[in-house]
Amino acid sequence: MARIILNALAVLAALAAAFYQFYLKDMLVILGYNRVVQRIGNERCQKVPGLRACEKISLHQPSGQLFLACSEPDRRILWLPAALYLNPAGASQDYVAIYDPKTTKITKLKLSGVDDGFDFSSHGMDVVPSASNPSELFVYLVNHRPPKGLDARQWGADSVLEIFKHKIGDDKLTHIKTIQSSLMIAPNDVVGSDDGTSLYFTNDNGQKTGIKRQIGVFLKRKATSVVYCHIQEGCKYAARNMFSNNGIVRASNGTFYVAHTLSGGLSILEEQSDNTLVITDHIQTGESMLLVPLSETKLLGHYELIFIIFVLTNAYAEYPMDNLSLDSEGHVWAAGFPNLLEIFNRYFVDPSILTASCALRFSINTGPNAFYGEKYKVDKVFEDDGRIASGITSVVHDAQRKKLFLHGILASHLTICDMP
Repeated sequence: MARIILNALAVLAALAAAFYQFYLKDMLVILGYNRVVQRIGNERCQKVPGLRACEKISLHQPSGQLFLACSEPDRRILWLPAALYLNPAGASQDYVAIYDPKTTKITKLKLSGVDDGFDFSSHGMDVVPSASNPSELFVYLVNHRPPKGLDARQWGADSVLEIFKHKIGDDKLTHIKTIQSSLMIAPNDVVGSDDGTSLYFTNDNGQKTGIKRQIGVFLKRKATSVVYCHIQEGCKYAARNMFSNNGIVRASNGTFYVAHTLSGGLSILEEQSDNTLVITDHIQTGESMLLVPLSETKLLGHYELIFIIFVLTNAYAEYPMDNLSLDSEGHVWAAGFPNLLEIFNRYFVDPSILTASCALRFSINTGPNAFYGEKYKVDKVFEDDGRIASGITSVVHDAQRKKLFLHGILASHLTICDMP
């Protein structure tokens, strides 16, 4: 009997070793567990401390000015519907700011044409020059309002999309329209039209709250979507049955790109005549990564174990990503999370904890391996352990002025890096 038990233990040990070597190790790296963060592109950077907790950045290319959707870290950890932080005490006090890199001036924009009790809790944003007047911009904003007269923890946020107009040089946003729809379940990011009448936004979940939302991630339910809205025609689904949608951006040729936080990579979608979107391709973000030896790691915490269980039952992200942007050279940029475990388990609880950040650049592959089917090239242009840029959720590249701008939903400052 003893010999049988020893043989069984030996077999189990061998299976466990093989399982770790060929499966679990890679999955843990994908989550960020024990990944070695490299110093890439962070040598010539500066911090702008006057702007905090800015989830999204948009660049006005002609002027070089940045528009930022901002808050305060101590409010975000109370009211952050995307992470199910639903204490209304942290809601409704957010703002949009302009930062001018030439003068280093920060302008917090006043809201015009809204009631005194206007609630604004920022998230995604898009800034689009008007087709009829280049000196005017349309500003599209995701607004996670607290529900009036209802328990937010039970009902979730009363999320809407806001359309404003801004005249370059002014210090205000003039309200045009609030768009409401039952399809605004968990809006995350938005792209708008150049006439102020329509937009697309991503839902990052299929439910506002509840157990179905919580277990849906672990079951890898394809419950996220892209929705099209018109101020007169209403809203409809443009693309459904997607998983873990996050940032969205549109190229000048009508191609859309959608980032996926928990399944990784970038979906490429083409706009149809009826304003629906069809997925035509997907870009993965896998790379060769460094590992700390397992013997040097700390014990797994509760939250880490939950995510590892998810990884073992679902193909997890190659590189988790958040918001997207498009530079003037046609490259797509994404804010990445080198350590997603730390983001959820520690950073969202205490924003003062430094957490790693990275910026990925997607481009058409013009190298020799393009002949063998590698149509796209993915470069990690920036990576930092959090001392320069912590927990970034948005990255913008000004190709004309060779600047990289990074900020995050809980970050204490804007980071600006000189590019070669």
